[in-house]
Amino acid sequence: MRNRVPLIILLTYCCLAIACRKDPAYLGTESAQRKLRKVLAGSTYVLLRGDTLIKNKDAAIMVAEAALFPIFGKSKIRSEQPYETYLIDGYWVISGTLPRGWDGGTFEVIINAIDGRFVYLSHGK
Repeated sequence: MRNRVPLIILLTYCCLAIACRKDPAYLGTESAQRKLRKVLAGSTYVLLRGDTLIKNKDAAIMVAEAALFPIFGKSKIRSEQPYETYLIDGYWVISGTLPRGWDGGTFEVIINAIDGRFVYLSHGK
């Protein structure tokens, strides 16, 4: 009986490990297409009325950088820190800065705080 206890413990452990294994359950492309068509048809609401997707300055900057880095380059955009960031009438208005006396342009972004859509994105020369 003593020799069987370690074997029983090992078998129990193996069964638990298999049962707890986290295999992802993918829904597939067709399911994603159905969801997209449903959302675009306006039959689903992602945000509740009065809810805001981009709630604070840090989140707004992260969203802006995620769009700006691939277009203009991470080092160029980061060189324009500190950013000016304002929440005005439900829109995040974010722009880069240059050291005083420097010539050139910076990025400007306006993002809808409620749904995260970009209303404006540019970079001056």
